[in-house]
Amino acid sequence: MDWLRDTFSEPDNDSNELERIRYARAYILEMTGGYLMPDLSRNRVHLRWLLKLVDFRAAGELIWGSVVLAILYREMCGATRPNKAKIGGCLSLLQSWAQFRFPFLRPRVNHSASYVGIPTSLEDIQLLLDQRSEAQFQWTPYEDPAIQAVIPDEFFQNLNIWNVKFPLVNYAIVEMR
Repeated sequence: MDWLRDTFSEPDNDSNELERIRYARAYILEMTGGYLMPDLSRNRVHLRWLLKLVDFRAAGELIWGSVVLAILYREMCGATRPNKAKIGGCLSLLQSWAQFRFPFLRPRVNHSASYVGIPTSLEDIQLLLDQRSEAQFQWTPYEDPAIQAVIPDEFFQNLNIWNVKFPLVNYAIVEMR
């Protein structure tokens, strides 16, 4: 990741179109490997993603969100092993989802207006989850009227609209989702 940043610096006003395209590819690759689909080191990105950036039009036709979710789900499955110490994938997406579904994981502000965080070690978070009852989890987030107000009625009338099956190709495996 450092090599990407050092080799492809931000283009200036004098940059030609080819330099801007190279920078765009490097930036997207950095976002892909550093944020959306990072490995355990969080400092490397697999060059297989570069092949998807050769043609920007074709890259725009790919379902990147599903790939991000598939990688995160696989990492979460791997994190259930007792000897697992690290997790890859888009952890900010996982954190956002967890803070919405598990109110007890949300950061709090105490009376002196200072920030009170949550545990950061995997073992402490697992213990925190194990200590909760099923009633302390928010399983149906779309019951909130504020959220329902922005979702079209057709999505509530036909619940099958939320489901889709398509092949997820992640080079190592193919899963039907």
